Amino acid sequence: MSQAHWTKFEKETEEEVKNLVKQISGIQDEEDQNFQLALKFTWSNFRMNVYLLIMSMMKYRCFRIYEKLMVHSDLSKAESWVRLTEEFLNSPLPNTDGIKVWLDKKHTEWSEEESEDEDSQQPLSREDSGIQVDRTPQEDQEKTVPVTWTVGEPDARTWLEQHVVTPYWQGHTPRFPHSLHLHSNLLNVWDQHLYNTDPLYLPEEKAFVTETQVIRETLWLLSGVKKHFIFQHQDGKVVVRNDVVVTHLTNNCLRSLLEHIAVYGQAVFRLQRFIDEVTGYDTEPCPPGSYSSKQGTEPPFRTYQAFVWALYKYFTSFKQELTTIERDLIGKDETVTLAGVLDRLSPHLAQIKVLHKVFCTGVAEVPPETPNVVRASHLLNTLYKAIIEYDSVGEASQQAVALLFSLWTETVRPYLEIVDEWIVHGHLFDPAKEFIIQRNKDVPVNHRDFWYATYTLYSISETVESEEKLSDAASGSSGGEQASRSQLTMVSFLKPVLKQIIMAGKSMQLLKNLDCKEAEQTDGSTRDAERKSLYTLFLESVQSRLRCRDDSPTDTVTEQQATKQSLIKMQSIVAQHLQMDDIHDPLLAINFARLYLEQSDFHERFSGGDVIVDRSSESVTCQTFELTLRSCLYPHIQKRYIECCGNLMTTLKKDYRLLEYLQAMRNYFLLEAGDTMYDFYTAIFDKVLEKESWQQLAFLNVQLQEAVGQRCPEDSSRLSIFLETIDPVRKKQPVNNLDGLTLSYKVPWPVDIVVSSECQRIYNQVFLLLLQIKWAKYSLDTLTFSEEVKAKRLEGTPEEVKAKEPINQQIHRMFLLRVKLMHFVNSLHNYIVTRILHSTGLEFQHQVQEAKDLDQLIKIHYRYLSTIHDRCLLREKVSFVKEAIMKVLNLVLIFSDRWQVGFGAWKIGSIDKMESDFKNCHMFLVTILNKAVCRGSFPHLESLALSLMAGFEQC
Repeated sequence: MSQAHWTKFEKETEEEVKNLVKQISGIQDEEDQNFQLALKFTWSNFRMNVYLLIMSMMKYRCFRIYEKLMVHSDLSKAESWVRLTEEFLNSPLPNTDGIKVWLDKKHTEWSEEESEDEDSQQPLSREDSGIQVDRTPQEDQEKTVPVTWTVGEPDARTWLEQHVVTPYWQGHTPRFPHSLHLHSNLLNVWDQHLYNTDPLYLPEEKAFVTETQVIRETLWLLSGVKKHFIFQHQDGKVVVRNDVVVTHLTNNCLRSLLEHIAVYGQAVFRLQRFIDEVTGYDTEPCPPGSYSSKQGTEPPFRTYQAFVWALYKYFTSFKQELTTIERDLIGKDETVTLAGVLDRLSPHLAQIKVLHKVFCTGVAEVPPETPNVVRASHLLNTLYKAIIEYDSVGEASQQAVALLFSLWTETVRPYLEIVDEWIVHGHLFDPAKEFIIQRNKDVPVNHRDFWYATYTLYSISETVESEEKLSDAASGSSGGEQASRSQLTMVSFLKPVLKQIIMAGKSMQLLKNLDCKEAEQTDGSTRDAERKSLYTLFLESVQSRLRCRDDSPTDTVTEQQATKQSLIKMQSIVAQHLQMDDIHDPLLAINFARLYLEQSDFHERFSGGDVIVDRSSESVTCQTFELTLRSCLYPHIQKRYIECCGNLMTTLKKDYRLLEYLQAMRNYFLLEAGDTMYDFYTAIFDKVLEKESWQQLAFLNVQLQEAVGQRCPEDSSRLSIFLETIDPVRKKQPVNNLDGLTLSYKVPWPVDIVVSSECQRIYNQVFLLLLQIKWAKYSLDTLTFSEEVKAKRLEGTPEEVKAKEPINQQIHRMFLLRVKLMHFVNSLHNYIVTRILHSTGLEFQHQVQEAKDLDQLIKIHYRYLSTIHDRCLLREKVSFVKEAIMKVLNLVLIFSDRWQVGFGAWKIGSIDKMESDFKNCHMFLVTILNKAVCRGSFPHLESLALSLMAGFEQC
């Protein structure tokens, strides 16, 4: 071998050998013949003898000696042998790395050759062993050639292409050498069988690969590599080449295995492509039917980003497992087969199948141009339903449930962050519009319609698959009621606390815009205490659920004993569960115990305390997930709801005089301020009695200001009155002359959220009814009956009337009719004022004090107005009853007017008609009210019915 081709190591070794020969022989002339002979002898010993080498074969033999010592129970000798051997093998030797590797390879080759020679000298018998002897010629076997290569040399790539692996991916690649064993040539045997049995059989061109190459391409495919030889991508699908074969399997068998692998490769490819698209790394065009993010228009919304982050973390651990398998394949310390690799990856492949199913349902199948709110809701619902579905299977799906829960906890993070920002700071930060509640920016916070029209709740119909907007009305729960009727779905896990989230968010936003101390104190204490986010609190609560109390001493129990005692232990856990409080609940540790053990994120996030998890408590029920949310998430939202809404209610009552304004509405519209409003409406009634015009705004407002200003001057500037234009047809009857008289009270913001314009409209309807009753009562109460008046009334009475009926009898009939009318009006007046307004008002005041949030207060106020509206018979359904009452009131006004004019304007027939009309209306009302009371549909009318019956005259 020419020295020109020697490596640096070989040249240094040559110099060291020469120095050794010079030191031992004493010959200094290198050209001396004796020196050359000694040099060759020394080199031959270095190159040919084995006893100088520290090689892997020596390690193997040392391990065999250790096994023998262990078999003979010489434990001390075995431990000493291992210790001394490791110290010797690991002792440092200078400048020996290169030669150690090179000699190690050479020794391995020589050992194989020696073992093959020994095998050839002692052949095995097929009859005895049942195993066919491999008669592969030695010249066909591949031999290792000692080749050195240094990174950075010009021909580095060429060297790699020639020595690392045979380029099987290139066409017309020479067939690799392999064993002639029957089992290694099953493909040829099968092809020969087909050739002999089928005359039309024509062998096709095949691309031969080794099983090792198939395993490597399988690992590469599952790791996300896109370019392969065995597997190919066509129109977004992973397919298997038809011509790829191995020598020891038939074509159909290999293809069945590869197509099974390709299914999972396709799933990995779709998931990895989704990850790349969301993260912005994908630059290739999307295949037909695949998910495509709106790149160039808007970034992916945060829910998709969180879902991708969860997928990325899973695939990171999965690729670590693939890397470990590939290292085992490269190390060749043990046999690695394709079947073994698939068996080792079977748990991961099952999880990939679950992930792909969730991706297809929750992401890929969503139609294009779908709003982000629909995409986010659908994805979270898909994960939620998948957890429930797999959880109901039982222990067979423990890994799937743990995986899905880890995905859900990551994916739900943006939603919980949006909720946290809203209910803590009053800011609904949702730039991508992915949250189911969205802000209407056209309505400012200080607008009176803020509470009703500021936010929109989005729901999706499963039946028609169309988007519907449900406005968050005053009731707060109307949206949810409509959703249940039209089979709408939203984010499932938020349904139980959706109302609390809406109330807390709107309350906090309102507080931030009010000049109040409660909001400042809340915000300040939050900053000082370094408040934890809702998401962190949720995870901490989940982690606390994993803790299990262990009051008894822990004994060392073997795995076999634990298996035998699992049923007894489960029964004891159930017994302990009945005595445990709500925090430490072992039954709710279902699935999440294994999540804690399998997901490193939870351990890293909550490290610092010893957590004892009893895995025998993993009895799976389909209600576990909902119960965990109920105990770990909902209480934190409920707590924030109580705090925000309580602060808002305190602010409105103390700083903004909410209760005082509600009382003012009752004082003026419901005439509870009797003396004040008496001065106002009697001035109007006197004008009517004097036949003077009263329908003048100046006169009405002056009378109102004078009446209110004397007793409540702070309200005089807020009260005003005006006249609405009424159809003249409606004013044919005297009782309708007051129609159009409308009272207005200026309620400041934010109290006008409770006392809205719609509420004032209902107040005015009751106000008008009360004025009509008060007018009728005032008309009867102001009639005078002195002897002089009686005489005045009799002046000018027609002779025919005097002859037909005595005057005293006529006066008596008039007095009786007046008393009947007065009894009717007083009964109606007492029913409205005492039974309806007073008792209902007391109940309303108590409910206002108990209201927990503004929405509940709005409901209470609206329900109060609806109650008095219905009980005052103003509802359309009972309009016929009101018409009968209005006829009586109108009869009262006619009677009073004619009484004031005198008997000369009367006809005997008119008295008869008035008595007949009153009797008919009276009888009708008594009959209707009695029937309603007997049915129990209007129990509040019982007092009115009894009162009217007492004054009813039987004919």
